[in-house]
Amino acid sequence: MLNLTSRYTGTRIDELPTALQPLATHSFTLARLYAGRGILQPDELETSLSGLLSAQKLHGVETAVALLDVAIDEGQRILIVGDFDCDGATSTALMMRALSAMGATVDYLVPDRFKYGYGLTPEIVELGIDTYQPQMIVTVDNGISSTEGVARAQADGITVIITDHHLTTKPVPPAEAVVNPNQLDCTFSSKALVGVGVAFYVLGRLAKLRREADKSTVQVSRYLDLVALGTIADVGVLDKNNRILVHHGLAAIRQGRCCIGILALLEQAGRDPKQLHAQDFGFVLGPRINAAGRMDNMRVGIECLLTDDWGTAQRLAHELELLNRDRRKVEGEMRSQADSIVDALAADSRVHSQSNDEQDDLLNGNFDSIIVEQADQEVPDTSASDKRSIVLYQDNWHQGVIGIVAGRLKESHYRPSIVFAPANVERTGANDAIKGSARSIAGVHIRDAIEQVAEQHPNLISHFGGHAMAAGLTLKRSNFEGFVSAFNEVMSTLDNEVFAEQKYTDGQLQAQDFSLGFADGLADASVWGHGFAPPIFDGVFEVLSFKVLKDKHLKLSLHYPDVQYPIDAIYFNYDSKAWDYRAEQVHILFELDINEWNGKQNLQLMVKDLAVIAD
Repeated sequence: MLNLTSRYTGTRIDELPTALQPLATHSFTLARLYAGRGILQPDELETSLSGLLSAQKLHGVETAVALLDVAIDEGQRILIVGDFDCDGATSTALMMRALSAMGATVDYLVPDRFKYGYGLTPEIVELGIDTYQPQMIVTVDNGISSTEGVARAQADGITVIITDHHLTTKPVPPAEAVVNPNQLDCTFSSKALVGVGVAFYVLGRLAKLRREADKSTVQVSRYLDLVALGTIADVGVLDKNNRILVHHGLAAIRQGRCCIGILALLEQAGRDPKQLHAQDFGFVLGPRINAAGRMDNMRVGIECLLTDDWGTAQRLAHELELLNRDRRKVEGEMRSQADSIVDALAADSRVHSQSNDEQDDLLNGNFDSIIVEQADQEVPDTSASDKRSIVLYQDNWHQGVIGIVAGRLKESHYRPSIVFAPANVERTGANDAIKGSARSIAGVHIRDAIEQVAEQHPNLISHFGGHAMAAGLTLKRSNFEGFVSAFNEVMSTLDNEVFAEQKYTDGQLQAQDFSLGFADGLADASVWGHGFAPPIFDGVFEVLSFKVLKDKHLKLSLHYPDVQYPIDAIYFNYDSKAWDYRAEQVHILFELDINEWNGKQNLQLMVKDLAVIAD
């Protein structure tokens, strides 16, 4: 049997929170799902825009809005400085659309990650001055650590407004206004807003101020398609506030009330906007927009979100599709190399291990820290991994996809993973910069862990920033080994339990739940995602038949008690070691899905884990 942890253990209606008991008479399964996600009152599930938190407690918003109001009235040249990911692209597009509609003179600039790196650097400020001669700079999804960039702008008399959501434990830069729910003195109760969410709040407050003064304004809620896309693509925690924002943005796209660039991207992906779900922001739209920033320049992605011409939108969406294909190719090559490195490190460590205990650790997927030297065979030049983390670097890796590769390593090995690449592939000397992208597991706050390294070893890291689950950093190539060692020291202070993956279940389904109607209703019962986990169930099934597809996917026909028809299931990239062709019963962890083929729909279980039950 699978080793699973139940999100909610109650089995009777009277064990549910009182407010959820009326719902349970209609669907006990749905009530159980909400209880397992901490929902105690029905109003926690409301989706009305009136349920959004007020902007009043968002520190710095009133100052920012007053400055923007004057800038619009006086015709000041405003420059938006964005970031090169989907959150940055949607934030930039939102600012451009809303401020233009209010009558502002506004342009935007997004750093080319391969030339300038991240954030409001002095170099980006100088490029902005040379190109646009701004009187005001507004950052979106960046800036909270850009003290030098702010100083450079102010030296030329430029007003700076920072809007950001990244974590910081340091005093904020001395900009004229700083809006960030995660700055130290902000009492805004939701800390889960992503960059586009912060921009939405600033613009909403500005629109209200101008409406009350009978000035040119706009209904900012008309742009919630952008807010929803950026929130999910940036893996924002889906607290109540974010669920409301995403709900309305998703509804707008389904109804065609959205940027035509989004519709063009969905056309490229072969997706029907009317059938869109929140997860599609992260798996369909987000990667295509991110491909611009990863492989080329984010301007292509932003222009796709800004155009109102269908032909232009289709052309730009096609460009993004091609860039995304290139990204997949590069990512696949790097993932293969990374897997080989990890395997080589594990094998090398086994050879040099001194005890049976160490060998057992390695056989369970743990790795000892080691730097791989050049040998007779071709092996990685500078890489490292250990049993509590995976940290890798190669001179020829592409910095545009290191975050994706780190995420894949984290998923496959359940270890905090950091992947580095040269800041400039033509400069890989000891004193040249390398950039790392980190992805983490529950219980390891990756940004704070990197900050610990920076505090204990002040000369190792040049720059860093991020969140609990993802972060970025820059250091000299010569400091790589020192960083690996220092990071391992931080990981060694954590409890062993942190590194043991827990798989959660929402329990068993009732027989009547195995239906198209229930699966369809479940998909729309809430906005599911990070922090409000998609429903996942487990159960014991009888195996009626099976076949292996393309040597890597397991397709099953199953029977469940009191269900009068066979149930289809698919286990993509299944673990062949967990399967036995003689299996009569299996315990599976699965998500409900509706498979559509040739215009017909059928219920399908998406298997996430499987154990054969012995006779």
